[in-house]
Amino acid sequence: MANIHEAARELCAANPIIPVVVIDDPANAVEAGKALLAGGITSAEVTFRTRAAAEVIAEMTKVEGLTVGAGTVINPEQARRAVDSGATFLVSPGFSPSVAKFALENGVPFVPGVNNSTTIMAALDLGFETLKFFPAVASGGLPVVKALSAPFPSVKFVATGGIGPANLAEWISNPALASVGGSWMITRKDVAERNFSAITELSAQAMEIVREARR
Repeated sequence: MANIHEAARELCAANPIIPVVVIDDPANAVEAGKALLAGGITSAEVTFRTRAAAEVIAEMTKVEGLTVGAGTVINPEQARRAVDSGATFLVSPGFSPSVAKFALENGVPFVPGVNNSTTIMAALDLGFETLKFFPAVASGGLPVVKALSAPFPSVKFVATGGIGPANLAEWISNPALASVGGSWMITRKDVAERNFSAITELSAQAMEIVREARR
């Protein structure tokens, strides 16, 4: 299997927007995934914020062309459930040595969360260089990313938390950013109300912002 660190870097390079997906009813998972794809987004980070997360992952993996991972993974038990359900990558809000160990032992790309030099160094010690900067805006925003990039030039960040249409271009155009995460294009409310056309429209708008910013 390919090196999981390289796989994480390639995943983010191919997916400049990784939606943070919260779905309560697995019956909505397939249509929600199709709505993202129709808007040009090809990945989904299904969070373990609901009891249905594992089942939602299993359903979403049925959507051809959509790369499905698990987010808010805070312990190895969740990581195992996610992988058993079909998740192909893991994301955590912080750095957990036990989740990192699970990822390394099981060959699963993992993006751990960081927001300071200490956690970045802990991740680097285990070979992880694609890291989630979270909560992005509350942790100081782009000035902090720029400051951290100086001593850690090999790190690429996935910024999540406080990013939306108004500041997406500024974030995604920064060279330290591999991709961004967010839920504005696929809100819990729109999924619950089966407003899939809105998800497609918002996804397409987000991808257009990315294309313009990266020209």
